[in-house]
Amino acid sequence: MEYLAALVGLGLAAAIWGIAIERHLFVIRRETVAVLPTGSPEITVLHIGDIHMAPWQKRKQRWVHTLGQLKPDLVINTGDNLGHTQAIGPVLTALAPLTERPGVFVNGSNDYYAPVLRNPLGYLAKPSERSNGQKLDTARLLSGFQSAGWLNLNNRGGQLSIRGVQLGFIGVDDAHDELDDIGSLPGQATALKNCDVILGVSHAPYMRVLEAMADAGTEVLFAGHTHGGQVCLPGFGALVTNCDLPAKNAKGLSAWKFGDRKLILNVVAGLGHSIFAPVRFACRPEVRLITLVAKP
Repeated sequence: MEYLAALVGLGLAAAIWGIAIERHLFVIRRETVAVLPTGSPEITVLHIGDIHMAPWQKRKQRWVHTLGQLKPDLVINTGDNLGHTQAIGPVLTALAPLTERPGVFVNGSNDYYAPVLRNPLGYLAKPSERSNGQKLDTARLLSGFQSAGWLNLNNRGGQLSIRGVQLGFIGVDDAHDELDDIGSLPGQATALKNCDVILGVSHAPYMRVLEAMADAGTEVLFAGHTHGGQVCLPGFGALVTNCDLPAKNAKGLSAWKFGDRKLILNVVAGLGHSIFAPVRFACRPEVRLITLVAKP
């Protein structure tokens, strides 16, 4: 009985920590990646994703709003901004200081459909099914981003001049709901003019996307979707990624090689969670501030 009581007490403490405390402990992770041409100035990239905003999440809204103080050179938003049917206004308000900066974005499935109740244990067996929640006003969200000057990279490319460096972008729509047109990536890359480096943007880091991005000449791919595992084992890490990316790569930087093509993957663990699974354990909600520097 003593062991059972201790086990129940440990489980209760873990639940209290994950539900009441850790999911509110937002953090900025900082990394440096050497991909720019020799002599290029540093470029700071704020990678934000998986906000999963709900109207009542005022603490998260205030924290996201303060990110404007970082004054990044570029913002990359990898989708799943919404977590509720009434979240578009709160998201655009929270992101307002960041939409004053140059930015690019793609959508996640939660930018198209409201969340639905799922069995959390199902994620241990396989990735979740395609979204089937209430359809959202995605056009309003996209209009808010695009009217601020952010580039829409959903199955399309684009380019920006940042601090004198010509950045090319290629992107895909949400791969988790099979909206990604990876066949368009070579054409997107070919359409770029005199770019110093090509950056890829995808919501979900499925292996087919990684390989196609590498084949198209991407040097760094920015993605989200995994929530870093969301509920992790201390000292071990993520159990799932909700896609076919290995769990050991659920967040942070990793290097990949496909034939003679190399790719750096940066996965943000994101800031949120489904309103039906309000927990984070051993996986703090995060954004990532990546400093791009010249190759040695």
